[in-house]
Amino acid sequence: MHLLDKELWFPPVSETHPSGIIAVGGDLSTERLLLAYNSGIFPWFEDGEPITWWSPDDRMVLFPDDFKPSKSMRNILNRNIFKVTFNKDFRAVISNCQSAKREGQNGTWITDDMIEAYCKLHELGHAKSVEVWQNDELVGGLYGIDLGHVFCGESMFSKVSNASKVAFVSLVNYLKEHHYLLLDCQVYNEHLESLGCGEIDRDDFMQILHYRPK
Repeated sequence: MHLLDKELWFPPVSETHPSGIIAVGGDLSTERLLLAYNSGIFPWFEDGEPITWWSPDDRMVLFPDDFKPSKSMRNILNRNIFKVTFNKDFRAVISNCQSAKREGQNGTWITDDMIEAYCKLHELGHAKSVEVWQNDELVGGLYGIDLGHVFCGESMFSKVSNASKVAFVSLVNYLKEHHYLLLDCQVYNEHLESLGCGEIDRDDFMQILHYRPK
């Protein structure tokens, strides 16, 4: 586990601690965040804690071309009860993700500083959002970092039943249409598994992350 300072660098992911933590410290500058995601690393920490950087042995992912929405999900999409937009209100999406109540969590890992850092990434075209609307009200959405061939999902929220699932399926459809190789969901949880995600080895993830067509 490494301690970062002002120098812009990360150790290779092979040096990650068994806990999944690779480094502590540094900052949330645009340059460092982009270096992190392109190196297979992401920040994850709670307010009041030092910035902690992760690269777990097992990576929760989805291969877009393998995704098939459930029959019930297709029925929801076909009913057109939701309107879906992309990058219409990134700040509202990340702010709702911050305030969303989550089972087993007392606080949030999306700090105010993180919101400002990711909004800056959005302004530069690196962070993207999906918004789900019902009767002109934002009821669900998700956001993440777009690396061009891999989309690194960060968080999602839902104020009404199925809204976050609609955001997820809409994102996956977009990734399919634009020939993305992978949706990175970072770490395992049951909700992601129910959506069709699964774990792969970090080495396999890194090969896909660093893949560049000839």
